[in-house]
Amino acid sequence: MASITTRHASSPAPALAGVVAVGAALAAGELAAVPISPDASPYFAVGSSVVDHSPEAVRKWAIETFGVADKLALFIGMGIIIAVLAAACGYLERRRPPLGSVIIGAFGVVGMLAALNRPDAGWTHALPSIIAGVVGIVVLRVLIAQLRPKGAESPEADPDAAGDEPTSAVRSGFSRRFVLTAGGIAAAAVVVGVVARRVLADTAGVVADRARVLLPRAASQAPPIPAGAQLELSGATPFMTSNADFYRIDTALQVPTLTTDEWRLRIHGDVDREVTLSWDDLLAMPMTERIITLACVSNEVGGDLVGNAKWLGVPMREVLDLAGVRPGSDMLLSTSVDGWTCGTPISAVTDGRDALLAVGMNGSPLPLEHGYPVRQVVPGLYGYVSATKWVIDWEITRFSEAKAYWTTRGWSALGPIKMASRFDRPADGTEHPAGEVVVAGTAWAQHTGVERVEVRVDQGPWQPAELTTEYSIDTWRQWRFAWQATKGNHTLECRAIDKQGKPQIERYQAPAPDGASGLDDRTYTIV
Repeated sequence: MASITTRHASSPAPALAGVVAVGAALAAGELAAVPISPDASPYFAVGSSVVDHSPEAVRKWAIETFGVADKLALFIGMGIIIAVLAAACGYLERRRPPLGSVIIGAFGVVGMLAALNRPDAGWTHALPSIIAGVVGIVVLRVLIAQLRPKGAESPEADPDAAGDEPTSAVRSGFSRRFVLTAGGIAAAAVVVGVVARRVLADTAGVVADRARVLLPRAASQAPPIPAGAQLELSGATPFMTSNADFYRIDTALQVPTLTTDEWRLRIHGDVDREVTLSWDDLLAMPMTERIITLACVSNEVGGDLVGNAKWLGVPMREVLDLAGVRPGSDMLLSTSVDGWTCGTPISAVTDGRDALLAVGMNGSPLPLEHGYPVRQVVPGLYGYVSATKWVIDWEITRFSEAKAYWTTRGWSALGPIKMASRFDRPADGTEHPAGEVVVAGTAWAQHTGVERVEVRVDQGPWQPAELTTEYSIDTWRQWRFAWQATKGNHTLECRAIDKQGKPQIERYQAPAPDGASGLDDRTYTIV
């Protein structure tokens, strides 16, 4: 027995367990990064951090030594280092448990920090590294446990030493159970890792494609934002919504990857001639730039699923004109590359409003999550009936003959945006000293325009709020109200009135089936 123990001390089985465990961890991290971002991959996040923080002398040496293969050399070097450390984790978990698990957990922390430090990273970027760490620890412990004998106290004895395993297996430390388990996990890790890396590489390809795009200058530029359009008040919503802060609502579990070379828009159905547009065809058409507010039908009263951005694109009516819409057709059924469908009234595309087949957002190509390379923007309609992202197909048809994704699920077919107003500051339920309290918010009446906003206190009379300068009827307006507050608990409500003299609907309705209605309110304690 002593000779067996000595041989086990040098057995490669614990090292193999460590390598398999870390390999499984990396594969799990790659898979978890797929719906988030290539930058969330622990392996590539660490590699990018190494590049970003390497001394200039080291970078210069790498370029001089490896040329265009410098990054390949980096990843190969990282792979070798990881393999060595993984083998060490296996030995340490075998001889000094749980030290190997602790080191793998530390690897996960390093990957997490590297991912969180990538540009535009959010908290979700940490998840792949956390998942990788958990998977690595679990696999390592499972494999190491299979090297221990049942009912034996010595961690060095072979699990099947007293059984029917061949002597060579006993002496090598590779039991049948260990070999099958490690082999199965390793094979699964390879498959998962390769597939996930391919998907991430595709995403990375789209990122690179977007970085190369040069947007054309607009033939019709957006009017400048006038002085007084932005409410200069702490806590007020910015007039323009940044790309990072713009709401995202769609059914895509993973952001579709579509390059400009791959993009095509097929226009067919009730048309005089079928047309297929390429990216170059679209960019050759005169571009229009407009600031337009978009809103989601799922937005609750007082909610933030609304944003205002500068869009660049081709007027949708001009694209329709290329195909020629036949009389009697009233629906543009658009389809995303992921199969999502949307039914837009043709009248909303052809009535003169700035409905755009957009390629740019706030001066840059569309972000991937907002429809790159091409999406629709239609003022006055909720997104579910207008704002198709990653759009690749237009079918001209009739509402009587076709239904889109959300209309088949009981939502209204037309979806005009309901007039709304909301409080933005101060936060609900806060305390304030008696005297002047300035409340402020945002209001929108898409494609009609906001004429005024009113506020009432404790169900009292409606009082006029001060409005910012109007930019256009297709953008929101901000407002402020100076309230002379007295001690006690008070409830404030706001409402908008459009340019046709219609007040917003006061009766509450949930978003389904055609958008929420009702008055936003805030309760404050005055001391």
